[in-house]
Amino acid sequence: MIVAYVQFPTGGENAETMAGLFEGSAPKYTSMNGLIRKYYLLSEDASMAGGVYLWDSKAEAEAVYNSDWKAFIKDRYGAEPVIAYFECPVVVDNLTSEILTANDVKKVA
Repeated sequence: MIVAYVQFPTGGENAETMAGLFEGSAPKYTSMNGLIRKYYLLSEDASMAGGVYLWDSKAEAEAVYNSDWKAFIKDRYGAEPVIAYFECPVVVDNLTSEILTANDVKKVA
């Protein structure tokens, strides 16, 4: 599994506005090929935003983070995103009481 950490400045939008923008974009990520989870992030002062994405593979993440996606982020939030990738060998999920490894995650068709 791969974690992608995405961040960008919010351009001065407040937390309430950012939450509305996040909610508006959330449906685009449902049933996305290879995406296991997505967490929207907002700094305490609402100056920085982003997301933490858990992917089946880096290739699937990179297929989404193309020039069109980067333009969408820039148009919607006013700044280009910065993306960092991390290997994620284990996930502890206390909501489902599961510990997942890359071998446990099944790709959704």
